[in-house]
Amino acid sequence: MSIFRKDRFSTLRRITGVLIAVLLSAPWSMATANADEHLWSILKTGGHVLLMRHAATNPGVGDPPQFRLDDCSTQRNLSAAGELQATRIGRRLMEQGVTINAVLSSRWCRCLDTARKAFGKATPFPALDSFFGDRRTQSDAQTAAVSARIQSFKGPGNLMMVTHQVNITALTGEYPAEGEIFVVKAGPQDRLQLIGRLPPIAP
Repeated sequence: MSIFRKDRFSTLRRITGVLIAVLLSAPWSMATANADEHLWSILKTGGHVLLMRHAATNPGVGDPPQFRLDDCSTQRNLSAAGELQATRIGRRLMEQGVTINAVLSSRWCRCLDTARKAFGKATPFPALDSFFGDRRTQSDAQTAAVSARIQSFKGPGNLMMVTHQVNITALTGEYPAEGEIFVVKAGPQDRLQLIGRLPPIAP
């Protein structure tokens, strides 16, 4: 077989492989799209709580030693991409016709900034504060307080809670990405019902 024929055969094989991959992924893509549409439809009816991890931050884990809540310069903050991501998240919810009546936030600057850039408002709610550095003494009490607030919410509209990975994981058992939103609702026996997840928008 000539070199030309070998190259042509190799190219055709690669193209065939790509086409097969696309065809195999199509049912999954359609299912995901349908699930997203169903979730947006549910959110339009109101009465749900949206647990959102703050938008993308500067590199790092937790906060620098001796950080202070009253001084954003001592904390790990949103990156420029994260600020843009937060704005896009707020716009996306508005375009989908989702009503956010109240926005509660951790007192950390990256959460307050996320809430304000996305929704134009933020009410500090200490139970949403990060307990990353103090999980033994704070996690249970804060998780119980947030859960109680979720259980008591009936609407109108939806309630947005902007917080941290550790807090959302404690409430749901799942790990959120920066800017990801978990939709939850009060469930039986004071348990939270996870309705769905809105994937993060690329910064």
